[in-house]
Amino acid sequence: MAARHALSAPRIEALLDELLEVEFTFRQTADAAARLATLDADTQHFMIDWIKRVASTNLELGYQVACRAVAALDAMPRQMIEEWALRAMDVYDRKGLRPALLVIEGLDAFASEQRARARGAVLERCEGVLQGVLHGLSGRALKVEAAARIYTDSEKIFLPQLLAQLPSEAENFSLYKVSAVFQWARTRFGGFSALRRAGVLEGEATPGLLALFHRLEGLRLEGILSRELPGLYRELTLLGRNPAVAVEPPSQWAPWRSRLMEAGVSADDVLALARRQLGRLHGWRAPLYYGEPDREALRACMEARIEREKGRFRVALAEIQSELRGDHPRGAPLRFGQRPVGERGDPQEAQIEILLDDQPLALPPEVQRTLGSIIQDLDALPQEYLSAAGAGEYDAEREGEERCAGESVWSGTYHEEGASLYPEWDYRRKHYRKEWCAMREIDVEPVHDGFAEQTLVKYGGLVKHLRKSFEALRDEERLLRRQPHGDGVDIDALVEALAEMRLGREMSDRLFTRMHRSERNIAAAFMVDMSGSTKGWINDAEREALVLLCEALESLGDRYAIYGFSSNTRKRCELFRIKRFDEPYGAGVRARISGIRPRDYTRMGFAIRHLTRLLNETDARTRILITLSDGKPDDYDNYRGVYGIEDTRRALIEARRARVHPYCITIDELARDYLPHLYGPAAYTVLNEVSALPLKVSDIYRRLTS
Repeated sequence: MAARHALSAPRIEALLDELLEVEFTFRQTADAAARLATLDADTQHFMIDWIKRVASTNLELGYQVACRAVAALDAMPRQMIEEWALRAMDVYDRKGLRPALLVIEGLDAFASEQRARARGAVLERCEGVLQGVLHGLSGRALKVEAAARIYTDSEKIFLPQLLAQLPSEAENFSLYKVSAVFQWARTRFGGFSALRRAGVLEGEATPGLLALFHRLEGLRLEGILSRELPGLYRELTLLGRNPAVAVEPPSQWAPWRSRLMEAGVSADDVLALARRQLGRLHGWRAPLYYGEPDREALRACMEARIEREKGRFRVALAEIQSELRGDHPRGAPLRFGQRPVGERGDPQEAQIEILLDDQPLALPPEVQRTLGSIIQDLDALPQEYLSAAGAGEYDAEREGEERCAGESVWSGTYHEEGASLYPEWDYRRKHYRKEWCAMREIDVEPVHDGFAEQTLVKYGGLVKHLRKSFEALRDEERLLRRQPHGDGVDIDALVEALAEMRLGREMSDRLFTRMHRSERNIAAAFMVDMSGSTKGWINDAEREALVLLCEALESLGDRYAIYGFSSNTRKRCELFRIKRFDEPYGAGVRARISGIRPRDYTRMGFAIRHLTRLLNETDARTRILITLSDGKPDDYDNYRGVYGIEDTRRALIEARRARVHPYCITIDELARDYLPHLYGPAAYTVLNEVSALPLKVSDIYRRLTS
């Protein structure tokens, strides 16, 4: 490899002018070029390569990196510079130019943060473990999310993205764990319900009351954790000795601390004490793991949940009532009641048993969880909750689901809420655009026009042939060689064994052959192009091919799914359910095949990634992903040419790494120019005639899986 030579300032300036397209702009690259010219050849190449990558995202971002290149080298090692540039590009993708420029301009702050990350714990890496810890605790399920500070709204626990207060990653992870469990305790042991009953969440009628309650309640919770979770409490105690996490409260707090940590103290007792001591107890910085109260977030979350769960519980009782009445809906009304169970005040128990006509009623698990959540909020089950919902009554949860359904999800700013977000490979950056494509699964609108029946009549002879050939494939026996027992002699194995014996070695006993009918264990996903270019004959051929394929596969017994795909920019990536893996082939599937219609564009990466995930969720030894398409990757927002091909290729590489075998069947006559690069030389078929598609798809599948 030829040695690199350092570039002169004029040469670097000309290169930057080209990369940053400075013509007709006010960007001046002479100073940046002069500074880069002082570097050695290898470092010059490194920085210019990253300037090029960032400029491929945004020219102004690339220019700012060029201006700060030497300063970045002085402040950070190369790996950290790469992370700095990638952070700026990711922020640009999510938030736009100005926030990304702040990342570039905040060079020193970024370097300090990265050094802190080296010893700290990062939420992204710890989130799964923390979620598992919370899952093992009683009470309402809680979700961990990132925020600037530690707090909870009673449904989510918010933690900083980075904790680096302590010397080691292990200690900082311990701080994450203790903080998460402490916020769980705030939701679990009655503090929030006491605040709500007393009206403290409605507004700051008494300034400072909520803050004082928050600290005093923390002392009560420490006592509870010492009894309920002694192992975690030991971690909490160790953390509390570090002044970066906690400081000892002033002496005036000491008597209250010991009293509040005793068993039997309630949240109402703490609130009463806070009212009495307001203005007297002060001067203590609460431990970091106590978190901070957020009145508005807590109030809004609790009120919405209380209303939602009231409707959910009453609807559940109505469903139970309807099921028990069976064929006698007009019989005497069923009476729901309740009675206390367990030790009163025990926070680990639901405390209430539901009765039906004075007999205990076993609630389904999800209804039992709702009941427990209601009692967490209200400390009791109000009598009106035991009135089963009538027909047509408002159900907040169902209304929410309807709001998220159908085409309306793509309107306004709602387009990413509830969507699955997938990355996309940018070959110019040599890096992924994180959470770039918003994808939704949508059912194809069924069309009952007899299309499948007409196809079976049209291809009657072919259908019979396909069924027979697939049945033969199902019953096929394979010759197993080098077996210890069998019906025939394996000549190759025998010759090798005799040669080994001549050399004085032990002769193998694996000298036979036998026929074996192996169980097929295959899952196949068919990814059908529903872009606008499939209009007309191509759409008809795709639908006919799918009908014939389903008829053939039903005789084989392989698990299979069919999904269509289309897109209109990265914000509207759609995967259309035609047949799920667990769905039997019947009239519904045939109607959805008939309902396949051309849509928009051909963004392929998101569809490959999603179907790879679905295939990996199936319990199959062999997983195959077959694409039916009429052209190369293409979308409205520059997802075309090299960019679209390279993202699709990267998605296919990801699929192979996940042990999914991709294959493509296309009718694009130009496909031989790009399919070898995407799928490899032997993993695609190009059909010269659209009319051949129905005839070939089943035959290709048979060859792939035999």
